[in-house]
Amino acid sequence: MKELLYVEIPNPDTDAVRTWLQQDWYFELGKKTITPDGILVQIEHASSANSSTPIYVPIPEISIFVWSVQRTTYLKAFRCCDRAIAGERQLLQKLTGDLRRQFPYRYPEPPEVDLSQQSIFEALAPYYPQTVHFFQKMPKGEYDLNRVYWWEKRWREGVRNPQQPKQVVFKTTEEPTQLRGHSYSNSTYDLIYIGGALGVIHAAVMAQRGYRVLLVERLPFGRMNREWNISRAEFQSLIDLGLFTPDEFETMIAREYIDGFNKFFDGNNPPHLKAPVLHTPTVLNVAIDSEKLLHLCGEKLQKAGGDIWDETEFIRAEITPEEVVVSLQHLPSQTPRQARGRLLVDAMGTASPIAWQLNGGRAFDSVCPTVGAVIASGFEPGVWDSNYGDVLNSHGDISRGRQLIWELFPGAGEDLTIYLFHYHQVHPENPGSLLEMYEDFFTILPEYRRCDMEKLVWKKPTFGYIPGHFSISSRDRTVAFDRLVAIGDAASLQSPLVFTGFGSLVRNLYRLTDLLDTALRHNLLTANDLNQIRAHQSNVAVTWLFSKGMMVPTGRHLPPQRVNAMLNTFFGLLADEPPEVADTFIKDRFDWLTFNRLALKAARRNPALIFWIWDMAGTKDFLRWIGSYFTFTRNAIVSGFLKGWFPNLIRRLQPWIEKHYPALWLRLLAQYYAITTGMGRPERVQHQALNPDELMTHSGQNKAFNS
Repeated sequence: MKELLYVEIPNPDTDAVRTWLQQDWYFELGKKTITPDGILVQIEHASSANSSTPIYVPIPEISIFVWSVQRTTYLKAFRCCDRAIAGERQLLQKLTGDLRRQFPYRYPEPPEVDLSQQSIFEALAPYYPQTVHFFQKMPKGEYDLNRVYWWEKRWREGVRNPQQPKQVVFKTTEEPTQLRGHSYSNSTYDLIYIGGALGVIHAAVMAQRGYRVLLVERLPFGRMNREWNISRAEFQSLIDLGLFTPDEFETMIAREYIDGFNKFFDGNNPPHLKAPVLHTPTVLNVAIDSEKLLHLCGEKLQKAGGDIWDETEFIRAEITPEEVVVSLQHLPSQTPRQARGRLLVDAMGTASPIAWQLNGGRAFDSVCPTVGAVIASGFEPGVWDSNYGDVLNSHGDISRGRQLIWELFPGAGEDLTIYLFHYHQVHPENPGSLLEMYEDFFTILPEYRRCDMEKLVWKKPTFGYIPGHFSISSRDRTVAFDRLVAIGDAASLQSPLVFTGFGSLVRNLYRLTDLLDTALRHNLLTANDLNQIRAHQSNVAVTWLFSKGMMVPTGRHLPPQRVNAMLNTFFGLLADEPPEVADTFIKDRFDWLTFNRLALKAARRNPALIFWIWDMAGTKDFLRWIGSYFTFTRNAIVSGFLKGWFPNLIRRLQPWIEKHYPALWLRLLAQYYAITTGMGRPERVQHQALNPDELMTHSGQNKAFNS
């Protein structure tokens, strides 16, 4: 048997594809016989040129059949002999072309919903029946499905109008007027955080440093759309910063598993592109009780004098030379509110209208639409051992233009948190759909992990858009405006393979905190100054081409096995390396030599890899990546030259430089972190509480500002 054709047909209705193949499709030179899963074709040809009546001799058949997995249809064609059959090339070309025309890519739009006339369940049931069915089984399912719908609609709006995003930040030289009907805070804050998930972690740290902080959250405070996983070594930075004690950390651990698995489907890969399971026992192996973490951060924030306004939506911000005035709306009462502060911190994540305004058409280059759920129980014994996690897993090839990837993390008790996501090109015709992904999730979960869906006990959904930005240098994205700076997913400075904004924020938290503290103490709050406060890493920036290689360009039909072949190439290399190499690479701590050594080994194992990535990324982005690589190389040389003496020197000179030239000190400090943390070598933080003189300084700054 010789495989001739393998294609993905972006249609979940396999019966319709089979019926079309059996009843409607034809090949002029072939005789078609119907089989249970497809057809047999005998190509006939004239064997006698001398006879006035040609004699047609049947030759070996070509078997064409379809099957379904991942809510997608796949087709293969085989011939039963080794030698080529005259006419088979024309048959395969015609079949492929006819399939593309009959079953093109379609990118469904969510329907318009009027919740005054019907519930979200009634509105979406005709379009997403499985999603509605299982959200109805979840506590607060109606509220959460509204959130999914709202987030997707807002994301689509931003993707399709990137050149003219809605203006929400305004600069004025006049004193903003107090609008009639607005509720005003009696206090003026040093920091106003918009976004209470990642925002509250950073806000609590800054409040403990003596700053007056306001946290604004659109949801009821402490409610999360995602769960968080991390390793002990990475979480240690939050302990070293003094945000948590070791005992508090232990109370937040929902589960710590023994090992994590990474395995991609390789059933259609050639032998040299199959890979063993990659074991990563210290990657994402600690499941955090995210709600407990958020509430503990909230308590510490309020104990340090900060305020939390939840169920409050950001409307706009007015920037004056002296302050930022933020207009908000309290959602339950629909009451307008305003708050004043020295600095606004955007922690709203991917849906941030501020990020869209500041970066226009290049707010994000890629995104991972991610859906999932926390399941309390219902799996049969033996389906999964909660001592283990599934860090990255695929159980099939490209599905409707996406390579779907699973994650599974054990939680407290019998809880399992399961995610389904894919790396996705940001495209106005195809922005990426959470609702379509949820329909996939609820349909194909039993393919991934054996289960009876009706027996599962659903605890809550998890969902979101995780952004990626393809950086050439640390300066090609705007993260700040006068009196405004972005952190977390709103800053979107990297496109990590595994970690979301939580991992990135934790790894860079001391860096961000030290830089922001320096800027506030010296009132360095212009855009030029605040743009120094960023979590850019040169070693991570160069890896965005890997994520680009996992995206199927919108409208393109690729060999279905290609993305899995690329993933198996790279993860197979990591599986052959000592465990610390995989740990270092996945946790963004790899250096220039490690990157180049692994890249050369990958090219030797799979010589087609570079061509595949070029084909998927396009020439423009491939050339952009070369720029990223040269920047990484230059920074590695600079870091290698400076790291032995520069950090110690500027720390010794800090008292004099900071006192006489604070703006210069901020830039030197940013460069200090660029050659350490920015190259994957974070420092071990030694927490030092503010002394009484520093607290008095902060207090004096606040009083002077309030007056």
